Amino acid sequence: MSARPSVLFVLGTRPEAVKLSPVIAALRAGGGIRVRVCAVAQHRQLLDRALADLDLTPDIDLNLMRPRQDLNDLFTRALAALGPVLRRERPSLVVVQGDTTSALAGALCAFHERVPVAHVEAGLRTGDADNPFPEELNRTLIDDIAVLRFAPTAHAARTLGRGRAAQRTIVVGNTGLDSLRRTLSRARAAHAPELRRALAAVAPGDAVLLATAHRRESFGPALSGLYRALGRLAAARPRLRVLIPVHPNPEVRAATRPLCGRARVHLLPPLGPADAALALSRAALVLTDSGGLQEEAAFLGKPVLVLRRLTERPEGVRAGVAQVVGVDEESVFRQASRLLDDPARLHRMSRPSRVYGDGRSADRVARALRRRLGLAPVPRTH
Repeated sequence: MSARPSVLFVLGTRPEAVKLSPVIAALRAGGGIRVRVCAVAQHRQLLDRALADLDLTPDIDLNLMRPRQDLNDLFTRALAALGPVLRRERPSLVVVQGDTTSALAGALCAFHERVPVAHVEAGLRTGDADNPFPEELNRTLIDDIAVLRFAPTAHAARTLGRGRAAQRTIVVGNTGLDSLRRTLSRARAAHAPELRRALAAVAPGDAVLLATAHRRESFGPALSGLYRALGRLAAARPRLRVLIPVHPNPEVRAATRPLCGRARVHLLPPLGPADAALALSRAALVLTDSGGLQEEAAFLGKPVLVLRRLTERPEGVRAGVAQVVGVDEESVFRQASRLLDDPARLHRMSRPSRVYGDGRSADRVARALRRRLGLAPVPRTH
C-alpha cells in the first residue's frame, strides 16, 4: 500500500459521475494523494456514456447492474462487492455523492470498515420519506454517517443542524455546475444523431421545450399522465418543439411509447453530459423531475417547471426561476400553457441564477479533503 493518503470515490450512476468528476480532477491536480474511482455501475448504459464524455475511467468496475433489478437486490450485491474493495484498497477516506442506492451502499460499507466518509451534496431534504423515494431516506442516512458533509447551499446546510453537527458541514456550492461549465466550453455539435436531427428541425421562431420524467414515485398512471401532457402541449402549439430524452427504465419507455410519431415531439435516447448540456442550452423552457436539471437550468437562465409534489431544491423557487407543478396531467398542462402564453413572465424567469453555486465548487471540496487528510492546501486556480 502507498504511504500517501488515499481517497476512494464510489459512484454508480450518471449524476454521480457528473458531480464527482470535477472533484476527482481537482484532487488529482493537487498531488500528494492516491485517488481511486470505484464504479458500482447501478446504471450501466447511462454511466458509460457519462464516463466517456467526462474522460473518466474507473480504476475498479463492479458492473453490478442487472435487468429489472430491484432496490434490495442491488443494495445487498453492492454491499457484498464493496467490502472486499475497501479491505484491499484501505483508503483514508471514501467519498460518495447524492442519494442513490450506490451512494448509500458505499457510505454504509465504509462505516462498517471504519473508513471515514465524505458526502458531496449533503443536506437536501423534502421532509417526506416517499418523495423522492428512496432517495430521501438514503441521503439522510448518508449524512448521519459522513464525517464531512459538503452542502451545496446555506439552506441545505441548515437542515443538517447547528452546534457540533455544523462543524462537519461546509457550504461549497453544487459541483454539477463545474461539470456544466466545462462541458459547455467544449461542446460543438451533438453526438447523438437523434439530437442532431431534432435541433436541425428547429426553425427560426420555434421554441424548444426540454422535458424529462423518470422518478420512481411517479411510476404508473402519474408518469403516463405527465407524458400525455407533453404531447398535448406540442399538439396545441405549432411553433413548439418538445425534446424528451427517454430514460431506459422499462416504466419510462412504456409511458413515452404513445408519443412515438407525434408531430414536433422528439423522443431521444439517453443523452450523455455533452449532449444534455447542448439540449439545455437550446431550450426556452424545462419541465423535469430531475434534481440536477433544476440546478443546471437555473444556472443557465432556463425557466423550470418541476414535475414533482415536493422539491429538495427550494432555492430556485424562491429566486423565481422555478415552479413546482406536481404530477397531475391537467395541472402540468395548464401551468405550462400559462407560462408559454405569457412571454413577459417567461422572460422574467429566464435569468441566470447562482442560487445553486458558481461553477467553482470542486476546488472548495478538494481543499477541504486535503485539510482532512492533513495536507497543505493547494493555491486557488480561480
